[in-house]
Amino acid sequence: MVEIAEDDVIAALREVIDPSQGRSVVDLGMVSAVHVKQTNISFALEVPAHRGPAMEPVRQAAEKAARAIPGVTSATVVVTAHSGTASTADAVPDETVEKVHEIKVRRFVAVASGKGGVGKSTTAVNLAIALRLEGLRVGLLDADVYGPSLPRMLGVSGRPAAAGGDMVRPLENYGVHLMSMGLLVPDDTAMIWRGPMVQSALTQMLDSVAWGTLDVIVIDLPPGTGDIQISLAQQVSLAGAVVVSTPQDIALLDVVKAITMFDKAEVPVLGMIQNMAYWSCPDCGRTDHIFGNDGVTGEASRRGIEMLGEIPLSLEVRTGGDSGTPVVVANPRSVQAKTYRQIARRLMEVADLRREEEEA
Repeated sequence: MVEIAEDDVIAALREVIDPSQGRSVVDLGMVSAVHVKQTNISFALEVPAHRGPAMEPVRQAAEKAARAIPGVTSATVVVTAHSGTASTADAVPDETVEKVHEIKVRRFVAVASGKGGVGKSTTAVNLAIALRLEGLRVGLLDADVYGPSLPRMLGVSGRPAAAGGDMVRPLENYGVHLMSMGLLVPDDTAMIWRGPMVQSALTQMLDSVAWGTLDVIVIDLPPGTGDIQISLAQQVSLAGAVVVSTPQDIALLDVVKAITMFDKAEVPVLGMIQNMAYWSCPDCGRTDHIFGNDGVTGEASRRGIEMLGEIPLSLEVRTGGDSGTPVVVANPRSVQAKTYRQIARRLMEVADLRREEEEA
């Protein structure tokens, strides 16, 4: 019988990488309570509480690596979460907390559609992570007060910790700082608010959050052209907006309204993204344009707006959003991930996004 040592388990787990931080679970100090009993092993992965929902793919990878150790017949891996809440001594003193839109954030970029269901939030999350992978310090603001979905998509949960005074800290995953109404209310709670209350909530998510020094905050706007969009255009100096749509005519009807709104608010449209542009059969290679062909491309051409890219329809994109592991992280070699990275690089050019120290 092969003897299995704790060192064998640790060695195997050094090959398991946490995609959020790009280091192994061993180097990050996540592995604990390793127990070996004959051919059966068990251990825990300790993570901050807000990262718990996003750790299932890492847990599965760790379990697979453990089972691959010669002689192992079973492996049990559990994820345990600690609060990670800063102590009072670590809180930011009141006098050091500065308002986000006055000093610490260089650029704001809105992601909009005018219509729900076209993949706008999915695009916002993947673009934010792609910009982070390009070296920028990135924040992500979920401005959809009525239907916040970004916490799940980014794989975070829990309430933001206090940061001194009336300030709170955003939660973070994959290097992106997030603030969302979804972090403040239960998932099954409906936000039955009128316009003034929504505007107040947005103001607090901008001004009462210790964002830190960021190169850009990506703002995921809700569908429509109402109070939230107008308020944000007035509150922050938007570098511009990225407009997302599927190719179908019924989606483009609302997209045109969103573009008109930005024109009236004097917010430049930096470019358009055609989401769910086509579907490629993985078996036969046939390409089907399920939602129409080149609708966004044609609209962008008629209006003189740059086409930033086309995202193919993919099961991986959907499952990545549901699991909290966006496709840019889950499968960086996919067509979708590569396209998001290309769009991010182009967005850095057209919106003048760069690290603050590069200005010196």
